[in-house]
Amino acid sequence: MPDIVDHLTQIIRQPRQVSIPPPLSIGLGALACIGLLYKSNSYLSRRALNSPAGKDTWDWDKEIVVVTGGASGIGAAIVKLFAEQGIKTIGLDLCRPHPDAVLLLTRAETENAFFYQVDLTNVEHINRVAERIRSEHGDPTVLINNAGIQWNKPILDLPQDRLHATFEVNIISSFLLVKEFLPAMVSNDHGHVVTVASLASFTTRAVNVDYACTKSAALAFHEGLGQEIRHIYRAPGVRTTIIHPGWVKTPLIKKLMQSGALKGHLLEPEEVAEAILKQLRSTFGAQVFLPSNFWILSLVRGAPSWIQERIRNLLTTSRGYDHN
Repeated sequence: MPDIVDHLTQIIRQPRQVSIPPPLSIGLGALACIGLLYKSNSYLSRRALNSPAGKDTWDWDKEIVVVTGGASGIGAAIVKLFAEQGIKTIGLDLCRPHPDAVLLLTRAETENAFFYQVDLTNVEHINRVAERIRSEHGDPTVLINNAGIQWNKPILDLPQDRLHATFEVNIISSFLLVKEFLPAMVSNDHGHVVTVASLASFTTRAVNVDYACTKSAALAFHEGLGQEIRHIYRAPGVRTTIIHPGWVKTPLIKKLMQSGALKGHLLEPEEVAEAILKQLRSTFGAQVFLPSNFWILSLVRGAPSWIQERIRNLLTTSRGYDHN
């Protein structure tokens, strides 16, 4: 490796006096092509996902962010980070934030963080809380649909009430909250809807079927919402972003972490919050994978069936669910 670095340094300093060995030349050419493809792909994706109307102007001192699941995990990290940045952030959750977490809030976070208790499985409750938010704060300009629940049970062992709750919290609430807050965004041609999905949008495993179904639905919701904003409501200033995180250290996977079934790097909730803030500040919509190299899993659906099944088998058996 040092020899290659030294050789590259000589090339930079004396490009006409240094000959490039054929293997190194091929490698450099391949790297250059990969870099060009990556930049071209990023540019084309951004163009495809965002209207050519130009960059919208955002004043973060005046923006209002609503995030579901704001009492713990990723949602709590979003509320804390955004409020710390001086952004008015409103957390929605069935449970109230833990008192210890509230005590740790800085003055800036306390001034900019708000919380409303809401049952996301109750339409009337959502309507009442949305009206309170509009009355007490104004129309939200950012909606982050983050709330999620997961039971880790086989289909035959999953109680019907829990099955309904999974769909109501993980996906139906996204429809209901968009119906509440999107009209003002469209009217002002200014806003951003963020959907926190999962890598489970692309593949599933045993005892995760209900959750994966809702995350596949979240991807379809994001894609369809973007189409309607562009072609029906014609609001180029309203962006849409979807986040696909891998395993995140949240209460959602507490039992899996305790069992030791999860191997490798686990994301911190703060990493996801920072990625969302970065994307919002860019003013562009996007599809974001965390870690970024996990985008490769999005290709699973187009792979041959034998490859798909091997991946699903690996996901299931690696979590200790193989009872054969």
